Formats: sequence, structure tokens, C-alpha cells
Amino acid sequence: MSTLDRPSTRADHPVAEDIASDASLSNEPTLERHLTPVNLILVITAVAIAAVGQVLLRHGMRVAKEATLGGGSLALQAATSPYVLGGLAVFGVSAVLWLAALSRVPLSVAYPFNAVGYLGILTASAVVLHEKVSVRTWLGSAFVVVGLILVVTSTNSR
Repeated sequence: MSTLDRPSTRADHPVAEDIASDASLSNEPTLERHLTPVNLILVITAVAIAAVGQVLLRHGMRVAKEATLGGGSLALQAATSPYVLGGLAVFGVSAVLWLAALSRVPLSVAYPFNAVGYLGILTASAVVLHEKVSVRTWLGSAFVVVGLILVVTSTNSR
């Protein structure tokens, strides 16, 4: 019988064998094992650093826009702004930390923590950047935090 005529076996598909033998794919660890103190710190640090990067980017773009009021290229001003460049660098660090977090924590558990970043950005927008933030925005943000708590605690009770 030629190799084309015989049924394929696990030995013919080493990747399938690796996947089939990986018990963690079918039996995910519990939330308690995912959100160890180290993993929780990693997720929150990645989110917080991303928020700092966003604030730096916003400030840099504000400064770049002001520099072009008399004429000039916004793209050139942004590309040479230390705030924009710093914001991109900080954002890059947060991306590396986020990848490390995703290697340890399921996305469905980690991603809701971006709500914490949203709150940080909202607070920094008001306090650091002196942007006006409406009561409705603050109220909506409170709902986002409640949602985060519900997601994390409901995942915990599975």
C-alpha cells in the first residue's frame, strides 16, 4: 500500500500529536493559577504603561499642532517631538509586557484590565492635560469598572 492509499496516523502529523498531548489546551488552569500576584502585576503594569504612553502621545500631538499654527508640517513636528517619540517608546515597552502577560494569562482574563488603563487615561486627561471631562463620562467610566469587577469575579466563580 502506498503512502497515499493508507490512512494517516498521528505519526504522520507531529504537530497534531503535540497538540493532542498538550493537556493544558483542553484543561485550562483555574483563574487562581492565572492571576497569581506576579501575573496580576504584569497585566496591570502593561496596562498602566500603555496609559502613560497614550498621555505622552496626546501631549506631544498637542505641542506639534501648536507648532504648526504658523505653517509647517504636522507630521514633521510629530516625528521630531520628544513627547511623541517618548510615547511611542513607552507604548513599545507596554506591548512587550503585554505579550509577556498574554503568554501567562488568557486574553479573556487579561483584556478586561484595560478598563483600568481607561480610567488612568481619563484621570490623566483631566488632571495632567487639563481636558474637560463630563459627569456622564465619569459615570460611564464607573460602569466600566463595575463591568471589570463582574468579569473578573464571574471568571473566578466558574
